[in-house]
Amino acid sequence: MHKNERQSLVKQIINQYTIRTQEDLLDRLQEKNVDVTQATISRDIRELEIIKTIDESGEFKFTLFHSSQTQNQTEQGKLVNLINDVVTKIEHVQFLTIVHTLPDNASLLAAVIDETHLPEVKCSLAGFDTVVLIVPDEVHAIEMENYLNKIWNKKTEESIES
Repeated sequence: MHKNERQSLVKQIINQYTIRTQEDLLDRLQEKNVDVTQATISRDIRELEIIKTIDESGEFKFTLFHSSQTQNQTEQGKLVNLINDVVTKIEHVQFLTIVHTLPDNASLLAAVIDETHLPEVKCSLAGFDTVVLIVPDEVHAIEMENYLNKIWNKKTEESIES
């Protein structure tokens, strides 16, 4: 099976079933006679911009970040949506802005921040659930923290009002 066909099938599976882990996804692919490695699935997840979100039962599940409504968005719009979907905390330490995410979402957030080309951000580093943004100084770190918190808090305020 070619990469495009496999990735199309991955999208279909994620839209059709509740997939909580890479192993769940591998099992579903194997049911369809697609034999791939965990490394290939990891690459597909990154390339397809699949994120982990929390479902109605409070458990993590894989979701396609690029839904039909976000495919034509600007980088700024993608950043806003992703912050609202995966960020759990934002803070600064000296000349660093630290963004905490739901597990396994930091790499995608860092990539979207890089695509957005925020002028203050000199570099982003991503781990499993944390993105570190390096900015010129503490003043810029505070400004970046405030900027990202403004985006994130707007969603929080809207959900409280509903």
